[in-house]
Amino acid sequence: MTKGHRTRSGIINAANQLFVKQGYHGTSMRQVAANAGISLGGIYNHFVGKEEIFVTVLEAYHPYHEMLPILENAQGESIEAFVNNAALGMITALDKHPNFLNLMFVEIVEFGSRHIPRLFKQYFPHVVGIVQRFSENQINLRPIPLPVIIRVFIGLFFSYYMTENIMAEQLPANLQEGALQHSVDIFLHGILYGG
Repeated sequence: MTKGHRTRSGIINAANQLFVKQGYHGTSMRQVAANAGISLGGIYNHFVGKEEIFVTVLEAYHPYHEMLPILENAQGESIEAFVNNAALGMITALDKHPNFLNLMFVEIVEFGSRHIPRLFKQYFPHVVGIVQRFSENQINLRPIPLPVIIRVFIGLFFSYYMTENIMAEQLPANLQEGALQHSVDIFLHGILYGG
């Protein structure tokens, strides 16, 4: 890495630490500069302003960098095995990013989710391609558009992850046992017996 790349990386790392701890509006450019060990003016050699730094942090620290390879390499002869393995792999990847929820809450609360479409455009086509490749040989899939299936899976997955991180310690052990597998089962089969 060149000195410029190291400095830019240091700014992104310093800003990430501050954003997840203090939020976007609670973090000043002076704090980012001090935390990165550079002058305030030095930041502007790399970024136009604080919002550009935030977007760069959001992209750099989003776990989809790890999740896409996990989805691509998820094993399973059946859709059930594939979804179970993909969900477990994604949870494992998210566990390596404990501050990700803080960063997403900053994006949702302080920015009204305005940068999420940019992230969505980057990773969603890859996910559709992965799921499409796998689903072509599955004869028992209902005729639901793939983007809708993926949307529901992402929603279920993140709701599981959020409730696991927010409520798990307050829940009795019997409500925690097998929760991920039950969530995947609900995604695949619903809550009612088939007719």
